Amino acid sequence: MKLQYRELEDGFRLIELSGKLDIYGVNEIDQSFIRHCVGDNLRVLVDLSRVSYVSSIGIPMLINTAKSVFQHGGKMALLSPQKNVEDVLTMTGIHLIIPIFDNLQSAKAKLLAS
Repeated sequence: MKLQYRELEDGFRLIELSGKLDIYGVNEIDQSFIRHCVGDNLRVLVDLSRVSYVSSIGIPMLINTAKSVFQHGGKMALLSPQKNVEDVLTMTGIHLIIPIFDNLQSAKAKLLAS
């Protein structure tokens, strides 16, 4: 699992994940992922377009981090998951906690408006 991070305009943080979000992938990136999601009033976008698999260990990492972001006045959204990954996210109900968007522009517009 790889993690790339960058700051975008309008105060957004983009975290791009690639690989498998299974026990091995989570162990590789969880500390870095959490570190990039710490702060007040953050807007975090997590690009899942290059994540090919999400296991039951990856779901809590996303949910727990999102809850922490929300508790500090921030917002988090997931971007462009592959069909099989989106199916898992929908089946587990994560989309009810963290909104999922098809692209960066729609996610930014929605988070700025809310």
